[in-house]
Amino acid sequence: MAKLGKRTTAAREQFAGKRNVTVEEAVALVKNNAKAKFDETFEIAMNLGVDPRHADQMVRGVVALPNGTGKTMRVAVFARDAKAEEAKAAGADIIGAEDLMEIVQSGKIDFDRCIATPDMMPIVGRLGKVLGPRNLMPNPKVGTVTMDVKAAVEAAKGGEVQFKVEKAGVVHAGIGKASFSEEKLVENVRTFIDAVAKARPSGAKGGYMKKIVVSSTMGPGVTISVENATGN
Repeated sequence: MAKLGKRTTAAREQFAGKRNVTVEEAVALVKNNAKAKFDETFEIAMNLGVDPRHADQMVRGVVALPNGTGKTMRVAVFARDAKAEEAKAAGADIIGAEDLMEIVQSGKIDFDRCIATPDMMPIVGRLGKVLGPRNLMPNPKVGTVTMDVKAAVEAAKGGEVQFKVEKAGVVHAGIGKASFSEEKLVENVRTFIDAVAKARPSGAKGGYMKKIVVSSTMGPGVTISVENATGN
């Protein structure tokens, strides 16, 4: 077994016995132990009682975090003519049509969010096998297939987070930076959890939220009490 570093050992000692704590306690523990030489991302992972292989148990959505993510989002937009100009004015980083499709097909994906106007979907649809596994495929349900390109780009740049349940029933996302104040991180955590709670699918039976864990990029995780987090 690999020997743990002093920082990791110290963090685990701090977390010992800390399970099912309040959101505030979890945030304080993670933030105070995020001591890497870079600004670590504050992450959340939620185990849900769903099987996404069934369409009526799919969980996906988008949420605008009150304090942003602290990450600079690179946004790609599939659009032409006036809508391409609108995207450029709104601050999109990459704009194109067939040319952008070819770039993505070549394996170069230098963006964090992909937006498309409806008329571009025949082109974008060819990229499903590339963009889908990366959760980058534009989708009208989360506002990334739209004629309101300006609003979509500004939302992405402003700290909007998309989420989608994975095969194992897990939703995870980066929802801030360790340099954020505890108050801002608590707000972001509660906002994200509330969004996932509201996205409960019709096919979900029994307990929906099974486990909630927060962590920093380099640190161990701490479990939040589901009852405390959701108010149920």
